[in-house]
Amino acid sequence: MLKIPALLALPLAALAAFPAVAQSSQQGPDDSRIKQVIVYGDDPCPISQADEILVCARQDEKERYRIPQELRREEIGSTKNEAWTSRVRSIEYVGAGGTQTCSPVGGANSFTGCFSKLAKQAKAERAAMGDKSWADLVAAERAKRLGTIDADSDEIEARVKAEEKAKAEAAAKAAEGTEAK
Repeated sequence: MLKIPALLALPLAALAAFPAVAQSSQQGPDDSRIKQVIVYGDDPCPISQADEILVCARQDEKERYRIPQELRREEIGSTKNEAWTSRVRSIEYVGAGGTQTCSPVGGANSFTGCFSKLAKQAKAERAAMGDKSWADLVAAERAKRLGTIDADSDEIEARVKAEEKAKAEAAAKAAEGTEAK
């Protein structure tokens, strides 16, 4: 076992010879070893031995000292990376009851805040839409659909005419075949 002073005595060049952080080996179908190595930045891929297959995966230099991507997954619904103000806003009304709240369990006057809640949501939606109105959005969608309707109908008409022509030709060939007999 290496002691700390012995570890510090290792030359940096020896450490640079091993640029990979993750290595794994497997036994291949023809008794050759398959070695997988991750190298970072411009580090060279190590040279493989005669009886092994070496696969190098290159990552960006900024990934060298980071936790691997597989271990960085976020849980669904997690608030770990959410700003504190957003968390406070989400728990602002927890346990609120009484007048000017919108809760089925808040008491006799708990319905009085429902209109203000709906008004706040509508105001937020309007702000998110910007200067566009619903009429503008409907008109834009209608123009988009009407813009392709002529081309679509021409394509369908051409396809139907081609099918009718093919059926007529097949019927004519069938009629010629029965007349020849």
